[in-house]
Amino acid sequence: MKFFIISVVILGILFALVPHIIYLLAKVVGLIAHFKVTYKYFGFTALGLFVLISVLMTYGYAFGRFRSEVTTFDFESESVPGAFDGYKIVQISDLHLDGWKGNSEHLKKRIDEINAINPDLVCFTGDLVSLSPSEIDGFKLILKELKAKDGVISILGNHDYLPYARHLSDSARWQQVNKVIDAERNDLGWNLLLNENTIIRHGADSIAILGCENQSVGAHPVIQRGDLAKTCEGTEGIFRILLTHDPSQWRKEVVGKTDIPLTLSGHTHAMQFRVLGFTPSKWIYPDCDGLYIVGNQKLYVNIGLGGTMPMRIGATPEITLITLRKVK
Repeated sequence: MKFFIISVVILGILFALVPHIIYLLAKVVGLIAHFKVTYKYFGFTALGLFVLISVLMTYGYAFGRFRSEVTTFDFESESVPGAFDGYKIVQISDLHLDGWKGNSEHLKKRIDEINAINPDLVCFTGDLVSLSPSEIDGFKLILKELKAKDGVISILGNHDYLPYARHLSDSARWQQVNKVIDAERNDLGWNLLLNENTIIRHGADSIAILGCENQSVGAHPVIQRGDLAKTCEGTEGIFRILLTHDPSQWRKEVVGKTDIPLTLSGHTHAMQFRVLGFTPSKWIYPDCDGLYIVGNQKLYVNIGLGGTMPMRIGATPEITLITLRKVK
């Protein structure tokens, strides 16, 4: 709460500075051109911006971050195996569990919402924690309730490697990362893939879920541990779905270089701000929110359920339901 209040004040001041800077520039021009510039309207504008930012951020903190929406799309392709026609995949991403402390009932609602869909598979595309594996401790019982016929498959995101816990030595950091890995696999019962794949078989048909480690090759290359070739080993000729946390990998390493038809990512959060379809995340990530198509290859970017900042304005926390459809 203290961090949030400080953030509101700082951001409000920054926005309020804009009309003051314009006023000072106008004042200088006025002195040169011999006309008077009145401060009153600039002051009212600054006050209005401060109040607006405060109201928006308070709404995002108290209400926006606890809402959710289920977005749906059908993935239609001739390559979908017949036994997987109608197969329901729920994708969730970026839980950042530290942001749910004291509000576990809201996370429980999201899990119940997912279970009510009765999915065949749940895919979690990374960032379970923000700074420490201890964030998981208070939520194990809730997360263990996440159910799907073919289980939960997960990958790690950049935060799960704890690069922002700068007080840790490299060896201490990897000890903590291994605690995240152990928690996902053993405490939660998730199938965590680290540059690995798993094959799901229904009768004579099968699909391969590819789980690539974080491969940030875009504007913020903080963690680069992905090995796509290794991740794909043994899956040639099988319908494949790639899970990769950072969507920048899709255009750099997937599109036109592989035949992977569907990639699922997270990471961007749509900067937790979206108004009338616009998010400033577009300035950093060309693929930051929703569905993207290049030829026969598709990427879906889920904007997450949690966040590094405990607020959401417009960018409603997302649960994605993807239904595989075989086109004949």
